[in-house]
This record gives sequence, structure tokens and C-alpha cells, in this order.
Amino acid sequence: MGKDSSTRPAPPSGRRAERNRQAIVAAARELFTREGFEAGMDQIAAEAGVSKVTVYNHFGSKEELFTEVVGQAMGEAHTTMAELAARLAGADDVREVLLDTARALVEAGTDPARLALRNLVTGELRRFPELGRAYQHSGPARSAAALGEVLTELCARGRLDIADVEVAVVQFFSLTLYPHLIAASIGGALPADLADRLLRDGVELFLQRYQAS
Repeated sequence: MGKDSSTRPAPPSGRRAERNRQAIVAAARELFTREGFEAGMDQIAAEAGVSKVTVYNHFGSKEELFTEVVGQAMGEAHTTMAELAARLAGADDVREVLLDTARALVEAGTDPARLALRNLVTGELRRFPELGRAYQHSGPARSAAALGEVLTELCARGRLDIADVEVAVVQFFSLTLYPHLIAASIGGALPADLADRLLRDGVELFLQRYQAS
């Protein structure tokens, strides 16, 4: 474990410190993905080309570092979702908007590195339940919020009619993303043709329920 965050000084700042920080996060992501949470802070320091003291100056514990790794990995996925949301202003075909959204969710959710992190969190939940909370906050909760914004915008434009957006978000995930995650949880993947049919049919089912009349 690292130092008590209440007594630890503020992390280093400046360009060199930021380069070190990003090198540490990149090294940690690689090692966590390859070796699991057993990867040591000394290994991470060596991989990043910094001292172990430098690692602890930036991150007080392995859990804190892992939280940052997950946050950055998920942030890459949310950038794509934000781009999709920005495209809504000029989108006329709600079906294509939802298909693009579903494809972006699946692509982000099945990225091998992110899947490895997700599986790592799942495997460590008993020992470190706080990792699960950090993952939920950085990953699924943010994805749900981003999708909720997309659906709310489509409702505001009169394209969808949704009384409970929170429920609709879970339903959309269930129809599009969750089959992939279930397959991945047992080391498999859906065939490409089946995956495409599932997405298209899932969007059709969603529109049958929520498309504005």
C-alpha cells in the first residue's frame, strides 16, 4: 500500500512531471494488462524509466494508479461518444445515429486492452472492492450518462419518445453491447455477421419501442 493521501504532499507539477506521470500510467496499463494486479510498483517504475519514489510521488498506492489507468482507458471511449453526440445537430436519420452509437459502444467495450482491465477488476473484486467502484464510476456509469445525453437530445428533437431515459439506456445496452461482453467474459467473441445482425435488429427493436410517432 502507498502513503496516506491525507498526509502525502501534492503530486509534482510541470512538463517533466507530466511526462513522467504519463509514462507511469502507460507502463502500468501495459503491465496490469499483461500480468494482472500482481504487477509490482517497482516493475512499473522500471518500465516507465523512473524511480519507485517518483511513482509514489504521483500515485500514493497501486489502487490509485490502477484507478487512473482505468479512467484514461475509459476516457478514450468517451471521446468517441462525445463526437457522436456532437454529430446529432446535423443528423436526420435516427436509425443511423443509433447504429453508429451502438457500433461505437461495442468497439470501445470489446477493445482487448479494456476487456483485460475489466476482467482484472472482476477478478480482484473480493480483495479490492474499491477497484470495482472506481471502474464503475470511470467506465459504465460514464457510458450510461453519455448515452443518456444522446437519447435525451433525440427526444428533444422529437425523434424519440422516452418517458424513462435511465431504463432506456439499460435496454439499449442489453440489445447491443451486453451480448458481446457476455461472450468476452468466457474468452469468446461473436462472429462478425452475427454481431452486425444483432446490432441492426437491436436498434430496430429499440425504435419499435421508442420512435416518436
